[in-house]
Amino acid sequence: MSLTRRILIAMVAGILLGSLFNLVLHGTAVSEPYRGIVNDWVVYGLFDVVGRIFIASLQLLVVPLVLVSLICGASSLGDSARMGPIAAKTLLYYLCTTAIAISVALVVALLIGPGTGVELAGEADFEVTAPPPITDVLVGIFPSNPVQAMAEGNMLQIIVFALLFGYAISHAGEEGRRLASFFRDTETVVMRMVGILMELAPWGVFALLAKLFSEMGIAAIADLAAYFLTVLGLLILHLVVVYSGLLKMLTGLSPRILLQKMRSVWAFAFSTASSGATLPVTLRTVERRLGAHNTVAGFTVPLGATINMDGTAIMQGVATVFIAQVYGVDLSLAACLMVVLTATLASIGTAAVPGVGLITLAMVLEQAGLPVEGIALIIGVDRLLDMVRTMVNVTGDATGAVIVAYSEKQLDEDVFLDPNADLETR
Repeated sequence: MSLTRRILIAMVAGILLGSLFNLVLHGTAVSEPYRGIVNDWVVYGLFDVVGRIFIASLQLLVVPLVLVSLICGASSLGDSARMGPIAAKTLLYYLCTTAIAISVALVVALLIGPGTGVELAGEADFEVTAPPPITDVLVGIFPSNPVQAMAEGNMLQIIVFALLFGYAISHAGEEGRRLASFFRDTETVVMRMVGILMELAPWGVFALLAKLFSEMGIAAIADLAAYFLTVLGLLILHLVVVYSGLLKMLTGLSPRILLQKMRSVWAFAFSTASSGATLPVTLRTVERRLGAHNTVAGFTVPLGATINMDGTAIMQGVATVFIAQVYGVDLSLAACLMVVLTATLASIGTAAVPGVGLITLAMVLEQAGLPVEGIALIIGVDRLLDMVRTMVNVTGDATGAVIVAYSEKQLDEDVFLDPNADLETR
């Protein structure tokens, strides 16, 4: 059985078992001692431990993989003039797709009106974390201590250091060539570690989803059905239509092939709700299943996991309209334009971890003049939507890598078209 199929089975089994346990923990048909056993030993015992170990194992590989991939890519490009155009194309793609995502989300949400008729009775407290000023974000991109940046997992600083280090290697003569060979060998070993972890993925995916649905259950969606379905529909639309349209228009390649080869990455993204934790799997798939050369993939994918947050932008657009309608506030055209600008810029420097979209949403609401406390209204279903929008984010990273690689003649189309390329990731 292919890895993708095993992961999908684990996802379904985890959701069903977690929903069953949710009924057990919140129902009256089961006595208190048995509920305690299920809650303490199974949900917060077995499932919690296995899930956290799985996430920690993914995070273990993120920093070394990003570091060696970017060093290899930068050292290969260092003697050419292509690093600048690759970076410019990548940034332009990410900013444009994010702006499209937030703009479409605002328009559709205003037409549908997901917040119309919603009462404030269920409002809860939400502690707002103040976002850093944009000047601090820009200065914070450049590391003063690369070792500290790696220890803290600061992706933007790691990217800057790796690019500088790789560029220096390419201009260091024979010593640089020896060091570049060492990093290429290291990348092969790290990729093998990713392959080993992927074989254990079904167990981690099962534990994560079983614990999540044990806590919240499916019923949480019913209270915010209009908001949930609006965001979900827009996420699917962006994933299928926007990315597919850009790929077809800019490369002529089949979007169906890309979407089919992203299935295993989607499973990781859905279960972890973190672009950063999914990064090793995304990068491996982009290189070995989609055929993007490491010189491009090693730059675009890690950068995308850091700044490309189209799914989060969609959520912020719909949530802004939803909260405005709940509080009876009419959004002006100027406010809508400010939301587009703020949400697009907020994606830069946003950590690729679960739930961070709520923090950046606070910044967007403040700019639009809306009460930040309204975030509490959507917390109940945000975790589920976070899982889906992470799937959108990683698909955007992969699509961007393929488009940029194609434009730079760094895409192996035979690998892209081969359905059996790198069967280990299937």
